[in-house]
Amino acid sequence: MKTPEGNPKDHSIAEFENSLTGTCLCGSIRVTIHDRDLFTRRRGHLCHCSNCRKVAGSFVAANLIIEEEKVTIEDTKGTLKTYNDHDTLSGNPVFRSFCSIDGNPIKSETPLSPGKVILKMGIFPRIPEPEMEGFALHAHPWETRLEGTIKYKLARGGEKLEE
Repeated sequence: MKTPEGNPKDHSIAEFENSLTGTCLCGSIRVTIHDRDLFTRRRGHLCHCSNCRKVAGSFVAANLIIEEEKVTIEDTKGTLKTYNDHDTLSGNPVFRSFCSIDGNPIKSETPLSPGKVILKMGIFPRIPEPEMEGFALHAHPWETRLEGTIKYKLARGGEKLEE
């Protein structure tokens, strides 16, 4: 019988001092973040918008917006495919990339964030503590509120939600 894997507490932050690598479920796509400051402060964001929830297959999506030059993506079997999502609140497309074998979301890109990539953090063994939440008004009433995050009513960078 296989033993359970994936406990983030099994990985010390020191293990990722120079880089953090994750893979899709089948292993054909490998993503590496090269950022020495990844765990030195809160990073990333949770998104409660319906599109991100659908892509994540969950009640919230864990994302990290980071400069493209800090990310290496290896697509060893040519399985990385992109869905052009035009049904967005801003009217700007979001290009959502995923593994075509296992369906694992990998990244998103949008003209609203030039030079940046939005990584889907579920593929990594450990993730930094989130600094913000987008579409906080769309969080389910039963969700536990994460203390210390900046909560935007809708899109990140917009009007903040007062708690």
